[in-house]
Amino acid sequence: MTMAKAIKIGVLGAGGRMGRAIIAAIPDDPRLVLAGAIERAGHDSVGTPLGPPFPPSLTICSNHGPLAIASDVLVDFTAPDALAATLDAACDGRAAIVIGTTGLEQRHHAMIDRAARSIAVLQAANTSLGVTLLARLVEQAARALDWDIEIAELHHRDKVDAPSGTALALGAAAARGRGVDLVRVSDRGRDGITGARVPGHIGFAALRGGSAPGDHLVMLCGDGERIELGHRVESREIFARGALRAAAWLAVKPAGRYTMDDVLGLPVR
Repeated sequence: MTMAKAIKIGVLGAGGRMGRAIIAAIPDDPRLVLAGAIERAGHDSVGTPLGPPFPPSLTICSNHGPLAIASDVLVDFTAPDALAATLDAACDGRAAIVIGTTGLEQRHHAMIDRAARSIAVLQAANTSLGVTLLARLVEQAARALDWDIEIAELHHRDKVDAPSGTALALGAAAARGRGVDLVRVSDRGRDGITGARVPGHIGFAALRGGSAPGDHLVMLCGDGERIELGHRVESREIFARGALRAAAWLAVKPAGRYTMDDVLGLPVR
């Protein structure tokens, strides 16, 4: 029997928390092999070996182009400002890409849309399989109940964006369930004499502290009762495993824009 060809993974942001977690998880999946890893120029990890079980010659570099050419799929957990160069390299190298970077704005999504015309792109605010299913539950609950919706999230002290990308994705799921525009119904910070809660709005609360990888709680509050739908992360390994599962799935897909729902085979909305 002919062995299936290994899927070559290129990791962007190799010196960060998620980059390190993804690199560590690759040897656990027999379908995958690490093609290489990069960090931004000037980062103190550039030039350092990745260490066992990888060969000593495999070091962290800072050049997108050669890595994109050597990879079947790039996995990107970096920063929004790096996205344009990353997508250009992926398109030039004909590499699919999984984008887990958060804090993206509309202009970044427009870049992703353009890239998806020529390569397979999967963008997710959260690569956890559990969060993917949670968003579907939130959408269904919001469609069925006209109760108040509040979303709270907790992340480590070093996270730079708020609310988290996952919290916003859960808010978007609730808004879809109600057929409304999240931007128009978001309350993203309350302080002082704010007045009564606006009916139909979706509230967000962002907490920062310690080393928490990410907790999310969606509360649907009615008169005399409340539903709480939540997800707690115990280790960044779940994001790494989800991202690599997405990469393996994406490797054989044609050009287009995909989501974690597609990876799990969830019904089209």
